[in-house]
Formats: sequence, C-alpha cells, structure tokens
Amino acid sequence: MVMMVMIMVVLVMIVVMVLIMVMVMMTDDDGSDHDDGLLVECTPWKPLTFRLDSCLLSGLQSVLTCVFSPTDGCDQPLASALPASSFSGSSELSSSHSPGFARLNRRDGAGGWTPRVSNRSQWLQIDLGDRVAVTAVATQGGYGSSAWVTSYLLMFSDSGRNWKLYRREESIAGFPGNTNADSVVRHRLRPPVEARHLRFLPSAWNPNGRIGMRVEVYGCRFRSDVMDFDGKSSLLYRFVQSTRNPMKDIISLKFKTRQSDGLLLHRRGRNGVSFTLELVKGRLLLIINSGTASPSPSGPGSVVLGSLLDDQHWHSVLLEHARQHMTLSVDRHSRQFQAQGQLSHADLDSEISFGGILAPGKSVTFQRKHFDGCLENINFNGEDIIDLAKKHRPQILIRGNASFSCSQPQSVPVTFPSAGSRLVLPGTPAQDGVSISFQFRTWNEAGLLLSLRPSHGSTAFVLTLRDGALRLGLSPSPGHKRSDVMAGAGLNDGQWHSVSLTARRNQLSVVVDQVGVSAIHTVLPLETHTDGSYHFGGCLPSGSGSECEASLAGFQGCLRLISINAQEVDLISVQRGALGNFSSLDIDSCGIRDRCLPNRCEHGSRCSQTWTAFHCNCSGTGYTGATCRQPLYEQSCEAYKHRGESLGRYYVDPDGSGPLQPFAVFCNMTEDVPWTVVQHNSSALTRVKGADQNNPHWAVFQYEASLEQLRAVIARARHCQQMLEFHCRRSRLRDPQDGTPLSWWVGSTHGTRTYWAGSMPEAQTCACGLAGNCVDSQHRCNCDADQDEWTNDTGVLSYKEHLPVTRIVVADAARPSSAAAYRLGPLLCQGDQSFWNSASFHTETSYLHFPTLHAELSADVSFFFKTRASSGVFLENLGITDFISLELRSPREVAFSFDVGNGPCEVTVQAPGPLNDNRWHLIRAERNIKEAWLQVDLLPPRTHMAPEDGHMRLQLNSQLFVEQEVNPLGARFSLSQAGVRSSCGEVCGGLSPPPLPSALCHSEAPLGCPKEPPCPETLDVAGGQEGGREALVREHTAAGAQEGPDPVVKVVLAAVVSG
Repeated sequence: MVMMVMIMVVLVMIVVMVLIMVMVMMTDDDGSDHDDGLLVECTPWKPLTFRLDSCLLSGLQSVLTCVFSPTDGCDQPLASALPASSFSGSSELSSSHSPGFARLNRRDGAGGWTPRVSNRSQWLQIDLGDRVAVTAVATQGGYGSSAWVTSYLLMFSDSGRNWKLYRREESIAGFPGNTNADSVVRHRLRPPVEARHLRFLPSAWNPNGRIGMRVEVYGCRFRSDVMDFDGKSSLLYRFVQSTRNPMKDIISLKFKTRQSDGLLLHRRGRNGVSFTLELVKGRLLLIINSGTASPSPSGPGSVVLGSLLDDQHWHSVLLEHARQHMTLSVDRHSRQFQAQGQLSHADLDSEISFGGILAPGKSVTFQRKHFDGCLENINFNGEDIIDLAKKHRPQILIRGNASFSCSQPQSVPVTFPSAGSRLVLPGTPAQDGVSISFQFRTWNEAGLLLSLRPSHGSTAFVLTLRDGALRLGLSPSPGHKRSDVMAGAGLNDGQWHSVSLTARRNQLSVVVDQVGVSAIHTVLPLETHTDGSYHFGGCLPSGSGSECEASLAGFQGCLRLISINAQEVDLISVQRGALGNFSSLDIDSCGIRDRCLPNRCEHGSRCSQTWTAFHCNCSGTGYTGATCRQPLYEQSCEAYKHRGESLGRYYVDPDGSGPLQPFAVFCNMTEDVPWTVVQHNSSALTRVKGADQNNPHWAVFQYEASLEQLRAVIARARHCQQMLEFHCRRSRLRDPQDGTPLSWWVGSTHGTRTYWAGSMPEAQTCACGLAGNCVDSQHRCNCDADQDEWTNDTGVLSYKEHLPVTRIVVADAARPSSAAAYRLGPLLCQGDQSFWNSASFHTETSYLHFPTLHAELSADVSFFFKTRASSGVFLENLGITDFISLELRSPREVAFSFDVGNGPCEVTVQAPGPLNDNRWHLIRAERNIKEAWLQVDLLPPRTHMAPEDGHMRLQLNSQLFVEQEVNPLGARFSLSQAGVRSSCGEVCGGLSPPPLPSALCHSEAPLGCPKEPPCPETLDVAGGQEGGREALVREHTAAGAQEGPDPVVKVVLAAVVSG
C-alpha cells in the first residue's frame, strides 16, 4: 500500500512538472499567450514540428511523447507507398525482376528486384520524393526464391549524384542481410540520415543463388529551411534581448559546400572580443579573439574540428557558449574548452553574421573569405533565423544574392579505391596538341595518375605522384634521355588539387593549383595522336601491351572535373558503359576518409595516413607500439633497481600506459628499498618579516613534475614524506585567543593544513605536542609559545594523501622582533606497491571477480605466474558477443583471444620448454585498434593485425574474472579488500628466463617485501577508451583464493607493473 502511494505521488509530481512545461511553452517571451496553439518539436537529431490546439490535455500528451519517446514519431514506412518509377537499379534480370517490384512483403512480378548479373557493381535505388529523416531500413530476398543478399552497403544523396557511404561506426559501413528469401531483417540507423535518395549495394549474396532484394525505408518528413550563399552574400541577425539565454547561448546549423574555405558565422562583443567559425582547408576552425591582437587561425585561441567538410554533403554544427565555457560539435565529434579573456556569452553583441562579416556602421578589422554553399536550419536559442529571413522580419539584414533553395552545382567524382583501379578514356580530336585538366585528392604520397598511350603502343608521357609532388615524365625517343619535371608539394594532404596539363609540339607543361608552370622542352615533336587513349590510375594487366611504370602502384584517391581538350568527361556515361572503360572504380562518389579523425594515436603522438591505414609517430613521446601505448620507461625507481640499475636520474612513468607523460626523477638506490626524489624550485631557507593577516607571505612551490604526475607517484609508493622546517621568533602558528591559524601549508588536495611536521591530520598539532616535550607545556607547538628566542617546529610530513606541499603561508611576522623562516625538502617516496604482491589459487574453481573491464579501444596486461597445472584461464571478460581471454592452453602454449565484432581472433605463443615448471614466467599482452600482441618471458612477441575497416570497439558487460592476480595497468585493485591475503614468500624462486636478478632475493623476504607490514596487495588493470583511463573498481569479492605457499598450489601470480 505504501509503495502504491509513493508511486502515485511520483506520478502526480511528473504531471505537475509537465503542466508547468506546457504553460511555459504556451507563453511568449513577452508574456503573452498564444492564440494559435502550441509549437512542439519532437524528432531525433532534427526536430519535427507539429501544431497543436490550445487544449491543455493535448499539449500535455505531446510533451510527454517528446520527453519519454522522442524517436517514436519518426518510424513510418516511406517506400511502400511510392510509385514504381521511384525505384531504379543498375540492371534487371527481366521485366518481372525490375526495381519497381522491390517493395517489402510484395509478391507482384517475380517477387523482388534481381539484376542481370550478380556482382558487386549492382545497386538498387529509391527516390523518396523529398528530403526525409531516415531512421531504419529493412530487407528481404526475392519471394520464394534462392535470391537474397547476405550483406550490403547503404549510400545516400540529396540530388541522386555524389553519393556518400553510410557508416554505422567510424570504420563499419556494411549491414548484415538475409539468410533466406522471406524473413525481414531490419537495422536502425544510429544516427539517422537525412536524404532524398537511398542506394542499396549488395556486397555478398546467397552463394547458391542470385542477388535478390525487397526493401523498406522508415523515417519521417524533415523540416528544412535553406539559404544559398554565392560566396559574396551574407546575413546579419539582430536578436531582441528576450532571445538571449541568461545561462548560455546555443547556435546550431547545417552546411554543405564544395569550397574548402569560407566563413560560416561571426559574432563580436565589447573591447574588440569576437569569435569566428569558418572553414579552412575543409576543416571547421573556431577562432577566438580576446581583443588583444588580430585573430590567427594558428593562434592559441583557435580550435579545429572535423575534416573533409567540403564534400558537398550536409554537416551538423552545434556551438554552446556558457560564460567562458564553449563546446563545439561537428557531426559526431565534440570539443570542450575555456575561452580566454572577456569572451563571456553575456558580453557579446546582440547580432550575428552568417556567410560573411556584415557590420553596418562598424569597422571590420579583418576580412575572411565569404561562404559559398548552403546553410540549413540556422537556429539561435530556439529561433529559426532562415524562417525570419523568409518573412522579411526586421531582425534580418541580407546583403548580396542569397536565395531560399540549395542550387549548388553537383560534380560527379570517381573513387580509385585500390592500386589496380583504372579509368581508360578515348582520345578526342584536337587541332594543336592535347590539353587535360582534372582535380584530385588523396592521402598517398605516390601513385600513377595519368599516362597517354598512342595507338601504336609507345607512351607519350606519364604523370605520377611521388613524395607528395607531381612528376611529369616524357618517354624518350631512341638515343635520347628521359625528361622529367616536378610540380607542387604536399599534395597528399587530402585536399582537392587542380591539375592542368598541356602537350603542344615541342613542349609539355603542367600547372598545379593554378600556380606556376613546369614545362619540358623536347627536341622532337611530341606524339599527341588523338586516336590513342588516356589511362588514369594503375597499369593494365600484363600481356596487354602496357609499358607504364609497373613498379609504381596505381593512384588511390578521388578525381573529379576531368576535361580533355576543353570537353568535360561525362562520367555517368562511363558508368553506363557508353564511354571508355574502367575497372574497380566507384563512380559518382568520393570515398575518401580521414582515418586520423579522431586521432587514435595515444600520448600526443602524431597521426599520418594513407588511403587504407593510419600510422602513429611515437618519437619524443616516451612510448612505442602501433598506437604509442607501450611505455619506454619503468614506472618507479624500484622497478629500475629490479633491473639492476644504480642511483641516478631516470624517467619514470607511474601510470604506465595511462595518460600521464613520463618525467625525470632522481633514484637513490643506496638502500634496499630505493627512494624516489622529486625536487622543487625553492629548497633554500627562506626568511619572513613584515607579514600579517592582511598582508601574508605566500610561497608557491613548483616541482619537476605536474601535480597529477606527483599524485601518481605518491599513489604507487608505499610511503612518502617531506621534511618541513619552520623556525620562529615571536611568530605563532595559531592565534592563542580563538585558535585561528596564523601560518599553514597547502597540499595536493588544495586544502589548508594546520598540523605540522611530525604530526598527523587528526592531531592538529606539532611533533613536540605528540611527544610532550614542547618548550611550553601549555602549547602543542614550540612556535605557539611566542618566545623572544628562536625555536622551531621541524619534522617530517608523512601523510601521503596530503603530499606534496604546494604552498606555505606565514601571517604572523609583523610584530616587533617577530620573524619566521622555513625550508621545505624534496618529496621522497619509497617502494612500489606492485612489488611484490601475489595470490595463490588452490583449486581449479578459485577466482577473483571485478567490475567490467572498460577497454573499448585499447587494453594491456602484464603479470608473472608460476604453476604446476597444465592449463588454466588467467583472465576472462565477456560481452554479448565480444570477449577477451588470456589462458595457459597447454604446458607450452599461452593464448590471447578476443572478439570485437570481426569474429574470434587469437594470438598464441609456443614456449620452447614447459611453463608449468613451478618457476616464474612473465606474460605481457596488448590489444589496440591496429593490432594485438602477446609475449611470454623474453621470447619474440607474436602479433595479429586488426582489419583496417573492421569493428574497433570491445564491448563487454560481464564481470572481469581473474583466475590469477594480473596487472593490466590502470586503476588499482586491492586484493585485501577482495578478501585475499597476498604472500611475499612466493616471489623469489626460479625464474625462467629470470626477470629479476637472483641477488635481489633475500633469505628472509624478497626485495620489496618487508616483514612488517606485509607486502602491499594491489592489482592494476588498464583499459583505454579514447586514449584515456577509467577507475574500474570500488568493491571487490573473491572466492577460493587464499594465501600460499602450499604444496598443492595450482597457480601463483605476482603482479608486476610493466608496459
């Protein structure tokens, strides 16, 4: 009964809140009520607009629909009601297999679309009649037949030209299809896509049948307000004060263009501050001007996001500005940052320029190239700016020619996806020589672009890309040397570059990006027969009579606007087979991708790419590996000592593969357990006079490492301390009347600390107070005695959670004869909590379990183990279909297995001898989006390369089961909290090969395992997500794991921090 009452109360509260929302939305900014109803927007990604009656109940129902099911209203079948003429295809097997019969669940005709031949060049296309929001697609095979598609690609377009591939993930384009003719397989599009035309491209089909498809498309109508800017026009929007949001301003829009540069919006404020959002080389650049200098695209106040945005497809932009905090989002990528200076959203003017800088009556200190393209659904704090412009509202000022439709010219690009892709075009008549022009874009440094082949077989010239520059080569006549000329540089940057090539009589010339002319002069006239052919891309197969440079791979990239002798080539005619011929091309689409966006290279390493892969340059980062994840440096001084190193300065990386950079420390190896020494900028004795509470003395200490790095060192150490001397003469630490602190220090957590050296936080006193030997027994610190003679409160601060000391404040040195002095020693840390902690597993059912390992993009693991068992699982974590596992499969074999959606993958290492010899063995493994590798002891690592265009994310949902104590470097797991007692006595012993020098093992206890307290008990696990690090465990349980040694021990593991 009580529960029912509580539920009713909650429901009433929800209804009241919704009623308030309805009333707010039914009220204008000026406080007046609407007479014409309520405007509710409720569709995914771009709201769909409904008009409701003013009835409160209907408004309530609509708000509830928007709040609790925002996608339910955008799931209507869109293709079933279309006429047959809206369906088209690459070919058809017969008139009864035509595309018009491709509606889902229909049986007319032959029961679906089937092309004339079944190959990967076939496609089925739907014209949806208008641009709509598509949220799902569904497929069937041909009715009652053996024709069905098992996988397919989906492309979309606004105009039926310049198609773009839909990707479900950053690297996954395909959709699983059908396994029979009549079942329906449906896929939701996340995110939805807005388009008029859809194209299904079968990539695999029933091996015992043909391609056959029936399809449906789901979604809803899409509201689109569009403006076309011609590169000279601009729009100024002046908003009323009531439109300004006191919390933050939100600007959203979509754009499409084929120009790589152009201004999208500009907003200015007081004292010269402003921000500008513009396209620069196909990337979105937010330039913030704090008013102190002219804004610069490469300056500190600039943020770059997105790539290849000049592809003539729609891209979404969202800019949120709350005081100095800004968030910029482009499509699926976002950046958050802090604006400098006075750039608060509340300080900016109440006007925004779009397409260009329009500031009537004001001086414009810098100019930017105007935007040439289309803007859609420009919205400022909920106000539709293009709709205001259509209605000629006074808030809008338009300069130049801007229309309310998108009439941008559409080019037809062609993609050369492989080194064997080629396009052959026939020669055309010309009176005087040959002229060829085109545009290209690529990431590859080298490739064969173009060659002219006269009919008699000799090559007139060859145009290649080498080291990012064009090389124009002329085939020599007998007895003459080959002639070459270079043009352009850095042309493999993914940008469109124009090429114009001319061959006339005794001169061959090339112009790149309309800059300069590179020419070759010949002794003999050039062979420019018009009955030859022009070959774009790779060489023809052997035996075809081709004499091109077979050693040079063909061009991989995109071409467009190909013209021969001033006549533009109709690439659609090429696609239909009416002109020239081609092989392995994607016509009417540019399939270039930026594989460095987002940057998957870790630790600030530099990303570069080719057409098919990205590469990470780890130089100068302190890391190595395919994604620069493996640290080059040890994690502590103790780890260096275990390697046999002597005292000196070393780089340490306390969080291993985590985000913190390595840094230099001094390692004092003179004791059994080494000390890590971190210096700061003020180690000398500092004297203070004249400081009081109104004018205190502040000392700020800068260390050799950042505070985050120091915290990592401290967290890893077993013990840390810092010597603090405080000398005083009539300089008190506390006010004797009310106990107010007069001097204090600040630690790593930025809190004020009033306990002093030799004491602990709970005591709030000094060392002499704890020992009972202060100079005045009435006080608990020597300095509080307020004596005329110098005394001191000196000792060691050892509560490591408050270290290091970052500030010291003195506020009682202004009275007569009053003075103080202090000296702070370096931060000293000893020990490494990863040396040595081990757990013994006595039965085959012994295990530890922890929360799910969050390692979507990368993870690494390292540990020592010894056992007499012939097999066993070290680590396992499962998902719905994904998993990761590390096991001893046999006495001589270790296996690292996982599945991220591309099917099970496995890396195995075969050892030359048995691994169940009850001696210590080291295992290291890593999985990232480029590769997985496994190493056992000092054997060569084995590697498995990941597919370049496969699934990348490891999605797990079960608990992480650990059969032994492992160390996949990251968040720390406490075995003692898990109910496990570790055993230092298991550490020393046989090591094959020995990862530790035998001299470091002591008869009483191994190095790092003091008698009291027992050795530390930690387990480190690291996963990588977007290059970051997540704390994975807070509470732990264990079953069947106990302390060793024991003669029937199955497996013992010792976690060792390793890269």
